[in-house]
Amino acid sequence: MILIVNLCNERLHYFEFVKPIEDILDREGRGFFTKSYREVVKEDLEKAKRVIICGTSLEDDSFLDDLKKFSWIADNGFNKPLLGICGGFQVIGLVFGGVLGKKTEVGFFKEKFLKNFLGLEREQEVYHLHNNFIKFSKDFERFTESGMAQAVKHRSKEIYGVLFHPEVRQKNLILEFARL
Repeated sequence: MILIVNLCNERLHYFEFVKPIEDILDREGRGFFTKSYREVVKEDLEKAKRVIICGTSLEDDSFLDDLKKFSWIADNGFNKPLLGICGGFQVIGLVFGGVLGKKTEVGFFKEKFLKNFLGLEREQEVYHLHNNFIKFSKDFERFTESGMAQAVKHRSKEIYGVLFHPEVRQKNLILEFARL
C-alpha cells in the first residue's frame, strides 16, 4: 500500500498534480490511499509500505510554512521508501537541513542523468514547474548534471526526490519507485 501525500490547498490542483499519480498506480494495480499532508497520522505511516509526496502549483506553497507536519520524514522510526516530487522534493530537502532557493522554471528541459535513477538514465526531457529549488545537504547524492539538483537520493535511506514532474513524461519512474 502506498500513501500519497497531497500538498495542494486548491481542489483543482489535486487533478493536475495528485490524480495523475493515482491513475498511474491504479492502472498497474498498485494499492494506494491519499491524504492531505495536514491529516497524515502515525497509523497512516505504519499502514503504508511506501510514501509519495506530490507536487502542487507554482503559487500553492503554504506547505513550506508548515514543515513541522513533515517531522516524521527525519524520524529514526521512519524507514520506508519515500519519493518527493517537486514540492515534496522541497519538503525533503528542508527537513534534512537544505536551503531553499528561488528560481522559476516552466516547461520541458533536458536533464542529463549521471547514473540510473529509478530507471532514468542518460539525457531525458523532463517537465519543470517550480518557483523554488533546494541546495541539499551532503546527506544526499545528486543524479543530474545541471546547476540545480533535479534528482537526489539520501545516502543511507530509501529517500528519493525529483524537482521535475515525472507524472508528465517519466511515468515509469513512479512505477520503479512502487516496485522498490
